[in-house]
Amino acid sequence: MIGKCLFPVAGYGTRFLPATKSMPKEMLPVVNKPLVQYGVEEAIEAGMTNCALVTGRGKRAIADHFDISYELEHQISGSSKEQYLEGIRDVIDRGVFTMVRQREMLGLGHAILTGEPLIGAQPFGVVLSDDLCLNRDGPGVLAQMAALYEEFQCSIVAVQEVPMSEIDKYGVIAGTPERAGLTRVTEMVEKPPQDEAPSNLAVIGRYILTPDIFDVIRNTPPGRNGEVQLTDALQTQAREGRVLAYQFEGLRFDCGSVPGFVEATQHVYEHYYGKDD
Repeated sequence: MIGKCLFPVAGYGTRFLPATKSMPKEMLPVVNKPLVQYGVEEAIEAGMTNCALVTGRGKRAIADHFDISYELEHQISGSSKEQYLEGIRDVIDRGVFTMVRQREMLGLGHAILTGEPLIGAQPFGVVLSDDLCLNRDGPGVLAQMAALYEEFQCSIVAVQEVPMSEIDKYGVIAGTPERAGLTRVTEMVEKPPQDEAPSNLAVIGRYILTPDIFDVIRNTPPGRNGEVQLTDALQTQAREGRVLAYQFEGLRFDCGSVPGFVEATQHVYEHYYGKDD
């Protein structure tokens, strides 16, 4: 079983300024729960109880969220408000949280490499908190991918079909069918123009990565915007070995954009808030 999950949470969140000037974007609440907690809960459900956070300056609120607040606990102890802490208490009890700082924002590949000391030589999950993934009727996306890893023992990326008009916002894959909903990747391109995209299958923020990805990233030169792209490293893995793309079951909301964040908030309020989950 995969026991560790990496959370790159050092980004600036510029699309949500001025709110993110002093608050981490990962702490933006979808109804009453911050984005990063949704991702951590998904990882823990998948058995990845060791959560490695790649943070940056101004991100202490994330570490504090996954710790006990003694003053708050004392103030509401024995009151009806105590029930609101049950979810995060369960997360804190079940998870182990480690942190390392990414001193410079040099791309997702660089963030993954920064987290290597927390992961070691073992396969691991990756969650990008901007992507909120929900599957009310079955296992979460990471749990689905972890089951696939047990079968195939290779890196796996989550993908979904997106309109071609939005394809330049994503890493995009092409490949050969492995079976229904599963593609063996032959090509992976970071944010291609619409007329150069190899398909409409876009990579979203869920990954299972094998530990050799660290050496691949180390030998990957900076790509688009001078950043070290995880997409480029995965393309190397696909060429030299095997990478699978999985069309997952469930819903995904792009909470890195204001419209996607509002859509997610409305959906969670209507389908989850105030109900047993």
